[in-house]
Amino acid sequence: MTESHSGTKLWNGADILVECLIREGVDTVFAYPGGASMPIHQSLTKVADWIRTILPRHEQGGGLMAQGYARTTGKVSVCMATSGPGATNFVTVLADAKMDSVPIIAITGQVSTPVIGTDAFQETPIVEVCRAITKHHYLVQRTEDLPRIMKEAFHIASTGRPG
Repeated sequence: MTESHSGTKLWNGADILVECLIREGVDTVFAYPGGASMPIHQSLTKVADWIRTILPRHEQGGGLMAQGYARTTGKVSVCMATSGPGATNFVTVLADAKMDSVPIIAITGQVSTPVIGTDAFQETPIVEVCRAITKHHYLVQRTEDLPRIMKEAFHIASTGRPG
């Protein structure tokens, strides 16, 4: 258990992820909910004073909104979807962002770690699907890796050729 910037206790990976977003200066997230990403949405509701969550009607729309936000503000933007088809709906957005050097972080849910690789319900190997169309990618399997991975992700997205 860790403490957040506001002094509240962080109990799970979703809370830690959201705290990392706050520490990176994220003020808006474009997020379409689903089963595998629901804990993150619940954590976002706890920090509505710091991060505005915009609910698109489709994952791809949320990704395109994130691109527009990054293009207009010059900041790294964040979009979020659930696992499986929700994650694959980001494919066009991610390819476009890489080609156009738009710094976005796309966060997707995934099935629980013990069933990765078993063709579990809505499991899609999104890292492999997007390997050629993203600047970098992570499959987070340990909660304690989240702070390091999020810091690296924002650094990678915003340095060199953005993407």
